[in-house]
Amino acid sequence: MPITTSCSRCGAEHTADIPQSVNAATSPELREKVRSGALFTWTCPHCGTVNLLKVPFLYHDPAEHLMLVLTDAPVNAEGVPEGYTGRQVRSVGDLIEKIKIFDAGLDDLIIEMCKFVTCRELKKEVPLRFVSMNGADSEMTFAYPEKGEMEMVAVGFNVYEDCAGILRRNPVIRESATGLATIDQAWMARFFR
Repeated sequence: MPITTSCSRCGAEHTADIPQSVNAATSPELREKVRSGALFTWTCPHCGTVNLLKVPFLYHDPAEHLMLVLTDAPVNAEGVPEGYTGRQVRSVGDLIEKIKIFDAGLDDLIIEMCKFVTCRELKKEVPLRFVSMNGADSEMTFAYPEKGEMEMVAVGFNVYEDCAGILRRNPVIRESATGLATIDQAWMARFFR
């Protein structure tokens, strides 16, 4: 879908063509552009600035039974097929993070609880982002901004397992994540005041 946008630096208008949705099964090349963020950027032909597009967008991965909707607007969640995980995200970064979480075979509710616990351990209120899961011990890496730099923190998989146990003992948390819920650190903090 062609949209007209302005450069964040010089103000020059540009028409960018971006699909309104991507089906990961039928468009694997677009899936990779979503995952890298390249689908949402354009370079100004006048000044060379790389700009980020923020448009309503649907990401559908039938293999993972996953639907992600990128929008700030209220969304009707009735279109989420039974057996699917549906999430509403507010930024391209949130969209990419959710895809990475599900691609790693992880549960985003448990990851958000891991972030909550990790912030408490760090004694910091920072916006953690899931980066990857690596190594024989399935260590998870999170990143957060601090003093203009991105800091990394590694968390053992035992934290994930402990958080999974907490969620099993508190089913009301999972029950409230229906439809196209926005599952993030603020959402998780509601349950642990």
